[in-house]
Amino acid sequence: MSESDPQTDEALIAALGQGDAEALGVLYDRYQRLAMAVAYRILNDTTATEDTLQDAFLQVWRNHQSFDPRRGNVRSWLMTIVRNAAIDRLRGRAGRARQDRSLDEIDYLLGEHDDPFQQAVESIQADQIRAAIEQLPSEQRDAIALAYFNGLTQQEIADRTGAPLGTVKGRMRLGLRKLREHLMETGWDGAP
Repeated sequence: MSESDPQTDEALIAALGQGDAEALGVLYDRYQRLAMAVAYRILNDTTATEDTLQDAFLQVWRNHQSFDPRRGNVRSWLMTIVRNAAIDRLRGRAGRARQDRSLDEIDYLLGEHDDPFQQAVESIQADQIRAAIEQLPSEQRDAIALAYFNGLTQQEIADRTGAPLGTVKGRMRLGLRKLREHLMETGWDGAP
């Protein structure tokens, strides 16, 4: 694989199936910064984030055949693997910390206003929103993600992506409309 012949993400996944370790390196180089941001947002720890990236890309190497282009693009698939690896690492760390606490501490940490049912509902709704966002075209999904998850203004998104401001506004408007429609179709009554 030469640098003058850049391959598509899908071609790199196919190369993994033939044991091409260099293809994994190219995928890592392409998505390392985004993957680092996703994992760090969850873990808030640089060392844990780096370890998570190693685990995630090892999983990509071992389970490359689980990629299905009908379900989304390689970028989304990779970021889902990174996100899940970070959550697994976080749960493991939090689980060990909880084991070391007394019952009085745990009761205090729960607080009087914590409602497990409400937390479960919010978690399900968050999963529905994530699934709906994954259904959007990549330009709309990226604009919405940059605005809502990275806190960028529409002008900052335009500057970062090189798209005209009007195009960014249009992508966000269309993306939010599609997001609302998808959530309403799935029966979620809290659609934005």
